Amino acid sequence: MTRLSTGHFAARPRPKEGIRAVNMQTDLRPLADLIELVFADSMDSGGHSAIRAMRCLSRMKYGLNLFSRLNELALGIRLGFVYIADGRLVGNVSIYPASYPKDLGAAWILANVAVHPAYQRRGIAHRLVDASLQMIRRRGGRQVILQVDYDNRAAQRLYEGHGFIYERAWRLWRRSSFINAPLPPRRNFHIARLPADEWRAEFALAQAVRPNSRGGLGWLMPLHKKYFHRPLQKRLLDLLAMHHTEKLVIRDRQTRQILASCWLESTVSTSTLNARFFAAPQIDHAPYAEALLHNLLARFSRSTILFEHPRDDEALARLLKRHQFILKRDLWHMRRDLA
Repeated sequence: MTRLSTGHFAARPRPKEGIRAVNMQTDLRPLADLIELVFADSMDSGGHSAIRAMRCLSRMKYGLNLFSRLNELALGIRLGFVYIADGRLVGNVSIYPASYPKDLGAAWILANVAVHPAYQRRGIAHRLVDASLQMIRRRGGRQVILQVDYDNRAAQRLYEGHGFIYERAWRLWRRSSFINAPLPPRRNFHIARLPADEWRAEFALAQAVRPNSRGGLGWLMPLHKKYFHRPLQKRLLDLLAMHHTEKLVIRDRQTRQILASCWLESTVSTSTLNARFFAAPQIDHAPYAEALLHNLLARFSRSTILFEHPRDDEALARLLKRHQFILKRDLWHMRRDLA
């Protein structure tokens, strides 16, 4: 038999064991299988869409490397690591730039830390997280953030061991557009849109109740003036993107101080409305929240409404449950500051 024919029939070399960078050409399909297996119980519609996108990307033969630099999902996968054991892909971590305002320093997201059930408790997840932190340091990262299920103590211990601290627990609530339920009672509060030139007063309120040390305004929204003061150029870009943010406030009738604020964010391309609420710490905010919720449900009864809110606000949680919001996610936000 000739040397050429011998090489043709020779077995492929066994993949090297341990951690390596993701290979976009070969890893996407087994990565999709692994992530779907590990997160099957907690994956939402966005997660399932991401899995479908990964499998679609795995079929691309040309332009994948360029696409992975432009697409957010593919970028996070490309920058991450996988773990190989017994010739199989059994571990993964994805790493994304967080796109924080520049003056807050470079922040990165740690996501999809997954180990195949048959290979857990072997230190694989620790090695994947450690490799990620080293890579982020090399790239000048100042902060690493992540989300973890509220009741997933095993994952929380993993991140605690790598120096992550708890910022705040958050819940994501959803109310279907198909619900036809009574509105909250109308309260005798005057609700008005916040004029653009009064953003400083609302920013001061947010600084008191949503500091960055406790998670800011929510996931990927650190407390920053850019969310309160939108220059004309930014507002024009929002208009072109068909993105609209409405800010409703309730004021003290005598002092005109802002007592409560509700943000309504929407795009023309979807019927989903994202809502945020915060109120002055010195007041019983339940009546104000109920008044703003009445306004919201009366105007957008045919929209799906998402409400991201701190878990420790039991008054608002009771109000949302009463009006048929369903709890979709219950998460800790954790952070690691890098020296």
